[in-house]
Amino acid sequence: MAADLSTPTVPADLARPHFIGIGGAGMSGIAKILTQRGARVQGSDARESVTAAALRGLGATVHIGHDATHLAQDASCVVVSSAIRPDNPELAAAASRGVPVVHRSDALAALMDACRPLAVAGTHGKTTTTSMLAVALGALGLDPSYAIGGDLNEPGSNAHNGRGEIFVAEADESDRSFHKYAPDVAIVLNVELDHHANYSSMEEIYESFVTFADRIRPGGVLVVSADHEGARELTRRVRERGDVRVRTYGEAADADVRVLDITPHGLTSEATVRLDGDELTFAVFVPGRHYALNAVAALVAGSELGVPAGELAKALGTYTGVRRRLQLKGEANSVQVIDSYAHHPTEMTADLEAIRGGAGDGRIIVLFQPHLFSRTQELATEMGESLALADASVVLDIYPAREDPIPGVTSDLIIDAARAAGADVRHAATGTAGAEVVAGMAEPGDLVLTMGAGDVTELGPEILARLPH
Repeated sequence: MAADLSTPTVPADLARPHFIGIGGAGMSGIAKILTQRGARVQGSDARESVTAAALRGLGATVHIGHDATHLAQDASCVVVSSAIRPDNPELAAAASRGVPVVHRSDALAALMDACRPLAVAGTHGKTTTTSMLAVALGALGLDPSYAIGGDLNEPGSNAHNGRGEIFVAEADESDRSFHKYAPDVAIVLNVELDHHANYSSMEEIYESFVTFADRIRPGGVLVVSADHEGARELTRRVRERGDVRVRTYGEAADADVRVLDITPHGLTSEATVRLDGDELTFAVFVPGRHYALNAVAALVAGSELGVPAGELAKALGTYTGVRRRLQLKGEANSVQVIDSYAHHPTEMTADLEAIRGGAGDGRIIVLFQPHLFSRTQELATEMGESLALADASVVLDIYPAREDPIPGVTSDLIIDAARAAGADVRHAATGTAGAEVVAGMAEPGDLVLTMGAGDVTELGPEILARLPH
């Protein structure tokens, strides 16, 4: 499969963009690609970070703090995500000066337009599956462009402007921004009710995913799980309409691409699939059945773009993980500290079950930080039940991100549910206090998991520092 070595041009309105919140996972990736394509990128973020430094290294101008004076006089547009509040001073300055405001998803769609896009959607697993494809296609010399919601192995590796024709992107359903993309191939890993501030029911979720499927280019294909109940319902709805070709994968007997076996080997696994009449067995160097199934989704989608399945299966074995997805942060006193981005009960359960396979005789101790008041309000019971899979847990206060507090919604809702499910769980008001408690509990042979989508990820080094050396 030959690569197209032409360099895509930058749309005129993105030639001198200003990003508000440029250090965010999704925003920084788009800024990076635009910089690599020759745009004069500027932006601001709330605080200094390695991501901001990496963008400066590429030639972007990054301001710390938000101020109307940061918006350059010749800015061609202002790029925002759904997290940017209307009273942001730079956004207000853009409005007063008539500078066009572009949503992050529109900017990404413009970057993908001249390529062969492969968009990865689903309530869980998007970042991992997108990363698997980026790494595997790169290992085959296809040099894809990609935009991922997390770093592959180091800060700044969440995006790349490749010279190949394929563009792999994470497609976010949380704010319906994935409706902006027009992929050749789309993956839907699973469909569940989440993002309660934007969706009030499963019916709204299904309608949103059907709209995403309708955006697939003529002749394209939807690759979708045959195992997940919500994904099966989506398949039924899309096939009923008859506008899009669908290819299912999974362990279900009626899957188009059948997963015959997943064999765990500690923190790795091996998957065997039947694809177009051939049996393929390949290694997956991240733990858990859900990650193996993500790799199968990547295999099917890549083959639909014309990549030889046998070569792609081997190349998927070069993927060794993404930051914050069961990432080993270090070891001290024979205690391993692992970081997990899981913040929805399904993700929490999957990661805890995956880690259990590698814990041996040791205990699993979780330091969990709930993410968003709205999610906690709706899913506190399920979060508590997930924590009951650990041997012991410490729950921090809720990380608010973009939300204001909701009266009566606190971490106590999760703690009460966890205790009702038989869990050993306690509360810590601050991250430092939580790190101290967990370090005091951990014994040689234990696995400590820092879990959540907020700044709990920064506590791994604190825990390691407090363990005996």
